[in-house]
Amino acid sequence: MYFKQKLSLSLLIFLMSLPAFAAPQLPEDIQWQTNENDPVFASPEAQKGGTFNTAILAFPPTFRTVGPDSNSGFRSAILDNQLSLISLHPNTLNIIPELATHWAFDKDRKTMYFRLNPKARWSDGKPVTADDYVYTLEFMRSKHIIAPWYNDYYTNEIEKVEVFDPLTIAVVSTKAVPDLHLRLGLSPTPRHYYGELKEDFVKKYNWKIVPNTGPYQIGDFKKGRHIRFDRKKDWWAADLHYFKNRFNADRVIYSVVRNHNVQWEYFKKAKIDTFGLTFPDYWHIKSEIPEVEKGYIHKIWFFNDTQQSAQGLWMNQDQEIFKDKNVRYAFAHAMNIEKVISEVLRNDYFRLENGNVGYGPYSNTKIRARRFDIAKVEEYMKASGWERGTDGIWTKEGQRFSVEVVYYHEEHTPRLVVLKEEAKKAGVELRIQKLDSSAWYKKVMEKKHDVSWGGWSTSLRPRFWEHYHSVNAHKPQTNNISNTDDPELDKMIDTYRNSLDEQERIALSLKMQKKIYEICPFVPTFMVPYVREGYWRWWRLPAPPGTKTSGALFDPFNSTSGGLFWYDKNMHEETKKAMKQGKAFEPVTIMEETYKMEFLK
Repeated sequence: MYFKQKLSLSLLIFLMSLPAFAAPQLPEDIQWQTNENDPVFASPEAQKGGTFNTAILAFPPTFRTVGPDSNSGFRSAILDNQLSLISLHPNTLNIIPELATHWAFDKDRKTMYFRLNPKARWSDGKPVTADDYVYTLEFMRSKHIIAPWYNDYYTNEIEKVEVFDPLTIAVVSTKAVPDLHLRLGLSPTPRHYYGELKEDFVKKYNWKIVPNTGPYQIGDFKKGRHIRFDRKKDWWAADLHYFKNRFNADRVIYSVVRNHNVQWEYFKKAKIDTFGLTFPDYWHIKSEIPEVEKGYIHKIWFFNDTQQSAQGLWMNQDQEIFKDKNVRYAFAHAMNIEKVISEVLRNDYFRLENGNVGYGPYSNTKIRARRFDIAKVEEYMKASGWERGTDGIWTKEGQRFSVEVVYYHEEHTPRLVVLKEEAKKAGVELRIQKLDSSAWYKKVMEKKHDVSWGGWSTSLRPRFWEHYHSVNAHKPQTNNISNTDDPELDKMIDTYRNSLDEQERIALSLKMQKKIYEICPFVPTFMVPYVREGYWRWWRLPAPPGTKTSGALFDPFNSTSGGLFWYDKNMHEETKKAMKQGKAFEPVTIMEETYKMEFLK
C-alpha cells in the first residue's frame, strides 16, 4: 500500500512538472448569431393528448440508422427524433436553433462554431455535451458500422470537431464550401451508450432503442406487428421558440398493414387516423364514401413549393441489355408516361422532366424528358443491330428486349400495366413484378434488378455523388442503383463537391444534369407538387395547415415542419356520438394554395 501511494505521489509531481495543456481559444472577433425572430408556424390552439395511429407496409429490417439494411422508409421516423445543431425555417429557409442556441462562421469558410443548449438532454437523462459531437466522427468513421457512404463523408468532408469547453464546439469542413451550414449542422451520438465500437456492431444494435434528443422515443414494439413511440413528458425542448405547440400526440403507433387497400379499409374504420389521397382514384372515386359525405372524414389538397423527388424507372447498367446507350434511349422512348398521366392519373400529376426539378437556379429547366416515340425506338434499336421478332419484340443474337420492372406499391399497378401495353407496341416487353417493400428494397440495394420503379428523397441542393459517381457503382448498399460509371461525370461531380464558388456549382449542376440526360440512367415519370390527405375530423391542423416545404401534413416527428397537428377530444366524442345516431356534418374539402408554385397558378 505504501509503495502504491508513493508511486502515485511521484506521478503527480511528474505531471505537475509538465507544461500546462493549452485549451483551444475561440477567435477574438467571433460574431455569435441566433434567430428567434422568424414567424412560428404552429397553432397556439394546439392541445396535448391522444394516440395517433398510422400504418407501414412492412416492419423495418433494423432500428439501426447506419449499416446494412438501414436505409428503409421507416428510418426517417427514428432520425427525425434526433435533433441537429441547427435547422432551417421551413418558410424563410433561415437558420434556426435546435441543439445549439448560437452559431458563428469563421472567415476561412470551413469552420462553424456552436454553443450548445445547456438544457439539452438525451432520452436517458444524460446531458448532451461537446464530446458527443467528437464521438459522432469516431462513430461514422468506424469500419464496424459497415456504412461506406458515412465512412467516406465523415472522413473526406468533415475534418474535425474541436472542443473549447463542454458546451462550445467548432465543426470544421475539410474544405471551404458555400452553404457551409448545410454541411456542418451535425447530430450528436451518445458515447455513453455505445462506448467502444466492435465487430459485432451490426448484430448487437439491430433492434436496440438508442437514446435520442427529440420529442419521442420508441416505447414498445412487436416484430412484424407494430412500433409505438411515446412523447417525452418532460422533453427538454418543449418550450423552445420553434417547438412550442408542436409534437402534440401522446403516442404514435405504426401498425404493419402489408397492403395499401387494406390500409384504406383500416382508415375507413378509424383504425388509422389519416390516409394519403394523392392517388387520383382515392381522391376522386374511392373517397366517395359515407364517412366523407357525412363530414366525419375531411379531405385536404395542400400545395407546397419544394424540391421534387427523382421519380422514375431506374435502369441497371450492369445488366447486359442496358450497357448499350442506344438501348437505354429506346427504352425511354418506349415509355408512354403522358398516357399514364391522362388516363390513369386524371391529369392530376405533372410530367417530371429530369431528376432535379424545384432547386431554383440549380435546376436545368431546358431539359425535357424523352417522350413516347415508336419511330425513335426503331431508330436506336436498329442502330445497335436489333430486329423485331415474330412476336414484335426486339431481338438480337437470341436475346429479347424483355426486362423485369420491380415495384412495391399496389396502387402503382395500373400505371405499370398501361406502360407495359404501350411498350409492347414499341417492341419492348416489361415483366412487371410487385414485391413487398422489404423485398423490393433488398433487391434494388443488392443491384439485382433490371429496372426499379421508384424515387429518392430530396435535399436543399441537388445531390450527384450518391446516385451517379462511379465510386458507388458496381457494389451493393449504395444509392447508385443505375450503376452509372462515367469518368467525365465523375470529374464534374468531384469539382462540384469541392467548389467554393456558388456560381461555379450552379453551372456544374446544369452541366451535370445535361450529361445525365445523355447517359440516360433513368426515365423521369411524375411530379406531385402538393399533398392530398384524408383525416378523421378530431385531428386538427393550424392555419395555414402546413409550411412551404411540408411533404406531409401529418408527419408526427420531423423537427423542421412536422408535429403541427393535434387531437381534439371533444370533437372525437362529438363525432362518435353523431356516427352512432346517424347525424351528419357538412362535408369538408379544403383546397389550400398559400404556397402553390408560381408556374402552376
